[in-house]
Amino acid sequence: MKVWKKLALLAALGAVALGGIAFSVGSALVAPRPGPVSLPADLARAECIVFASRSGSQVHGWFVAGAPGSGAVLLLHGVDATRLQMLDRARWLSSEGYSVLFIDFQASGESAGEHVTFGYLEARDAQAAVAWLTSRVPGERIGVIGASMGGAAAVLADPPLAVDAMVLEEVYPTLVEAVDNRLAIRLGRLGLLLSPALTLQIRPRLGISTDDLRPITAVPRLHAPKLFIAGELDHHTTLAQSRALFEAAAEPKELWVVTGAGHLDLLKFARAAYTERVGAFLASALRP
Repeated sequence: MKVWKKLALLAALGAVALGGIAFSVGSALVAPRPGPVSLPADLARAECIVFASRSGSQVHGWFVAGAPGSGAVLLLHGVDATRLQMLDRARWLSSEGYSVLFIDFQASGESAGEHVTFGYLEARDAQAAVAWLTSRVPGERIGVIGASMGGAAAVLADPPLAVDAMVLEEVYPTLVEAVDNRLAIRLGRLGLLLSPALTLQIRPRLGISTDDLRPITAVPRLHAPKLFIAGELDHHTTLAQSRALFEAAAEPKELWVVTGAGHLDLLKFARAAYTERVGAFLASALRP
């Protein structure tokens, strides 16, 4: 009996320790990522803009005007990042004549917010950004490029974003899978034991559930042309998961698997192929 009591005590202590670790990790994951964002000298002509979002934030961003009739593109960054993550895409698209808007999501960079929400409130920022861009360049066709969380925000927007094309890079199909993958990368199979303790914190911390963070459920509603991009060796969003998200999407759609790529900046990894493939897709949708 004494042995079983000791084992039960050890198990209880282990559960308390695991819960404490999960709480600390959960706090770090949803913590805001504020900070100044400096305009690079080569984009001195960019306009610093601010607009209100239903996320509750005043969203900060940069707008670069393009050639009339050439289309416009909204760039949406991933988690743990700011609009600077999309800087190279902005430079490239601007050189092609597109008008470009790139923003800091709420709770990131210069946009205030209490919590990162993995695409939920960020989807409202995306909606506000599309509305701002539509007003600023009336009559232009609009595309969006979303990387990881930025892509999830683009997919989760309700009602769907009023855009003419979507490029969705490395988007998780469900938050539960995203958490499982990241824990497995860092802790191996043992990390999967921590996953429920993390995902159970979503509702008390953010007031939403993991059911609200399922791009695979939302993607069938999107009827604009879509280009899904996946890294062949991505362990954060596996190729199988990217294929599942693609299969769930409505037509028209394309899937491009980038050979040898992990969960990284795909423009930097395969610049020539990226500019050719994404450039052709956007031109065909935004410059008919």
